[in-house]
Amino acid sequence: MTTEPTVGQVDRLQRSGRDTTSLPDALAQWLSGHLPDGAEPSVTAEAAQDANGMSSETIPVSARWTVGGGQAEELWVMRMAPRDTDIPVFPTYRMDHQFEVIRGVAESSAGSEVPVPRVRFLEASGDVLGVPFFLMDRCTGDVPPDVMPYTFGDNWLADASADDQRRVQDSTVALLASLHAIPNPQEQFGFLDDTRPEGANALRRDLAWLRSWYEYSVHGSETPGDAGVGPSPLADRALAWLDRNFPERAAAREPVLCWGDARIGNVMYENFAPTAVLDWEMSRIGPRELDVAWMIFAHMVFQELVHLADLPGMPEFLREDDVRTTYRDRTGVELDDLRWFYVFAAVQWCCVFMRTGARRIHFGEMEPPEDIDSTLFYHRALLERLIAEDL
Repeated sequence: MTTEPTVGQVDRLQRSGRDTTSLPDALAQWLSGHLPDGAEPSVTAEAAQDANGMSSETIPVSARWTVGGGQAEELWVMRMAPRDTDIPVFPTYRMDHQFEVIRGVAESSAGSEVPVPRVRFLEASGDVLGVPFFLMDRCTGDVPPDVMPYTFGDNWLADASADDQRRVQDSTVALLASLHAIPNPQEQFGFLDDTRPEGANALRRDLAWLRSWYEYSVHGSETPGDAGVGPSPLADRALAWLDRNFPERAAAREPVLCWGDARIGNVMYENFAPTAVLDWEMSRIGPRELDVAWMIFAHMVFQELVHLADLPGMPEFLREDDVRTTYRDRTGVELDDLRWFYVFAAVQWCCVFMRTGARRIHFGEMEPPEDIDSTLFYHRALLERLIAEDL
């Protein structure tokens, strides 16, 4: 007998056991070496923001220092790589890559259409706080919640009118179109391939990377207490399906800069239009379908969750036909069939759920599951439908 994951588990995800009490002093000392002489900076840190996202830590900080006989003050956000002892989602974190992608997008032809925070300082060595981090300007806006997912209602997006929900959808698809229009992305963002295995083309490298991420999710790392959660029969089947049905035509297209984690939950909105595009840790060079499918599939997963709770959710939001039409109107490009990319996205979600499951086991929030597929995968039925037969 199979069981479904419990919906209530979604709001009990511990991200970190980090003690941040020493962070302000260490950060102030480090900043003193990056500000003019005599600045004497002081820093205050707020509680980590964890309403959305399950990977890097996001900590709002305020910095004050002396300049020209007066006081300067800045409100920043610190993005920190997780510690190994906190059971990271990914095997590696390149905060320098995130920093450079955000800066590169801001300076590119898409800069006015893809609002990103201004990045300020990067500490890539991990010597200051034990892990790499960077500082960027704090932005304002509303974010569709992940915990509990916006599809459950009682939030600004679910409670908005159909017209305003469509404004969110269309404006987000439009920013993807602008991002994908950046010319010669491999020249400016080719460093992103540093974290990808060898492959004949960008999508082959992405698929090899996904398989390595899955193996990491299965076996864990050398960190004590991180033994992984074991193999998933469903994810194994899905990876074999991806191999059998590899989309050669889409892979042969000129690749674009992909945001990677292209979800509305990684966007801030004001008046239902984007004000900040966040979370670039999954950025890559690859087919544009990766981003479009990830955006749609993330909503499909949240729809699966509301079905478990016998709620209607938002079935008219982010429908594929509507997204395709808007994207084509913005780019002149007809997207390839998205089914393969949905399965790719689904396996990524499997890896996320496997790693957050390992984290919950580590923090004593759950026992090791006997059946990974039924216990951890909220989107199990969706993935099973997608790979029911080959293309």
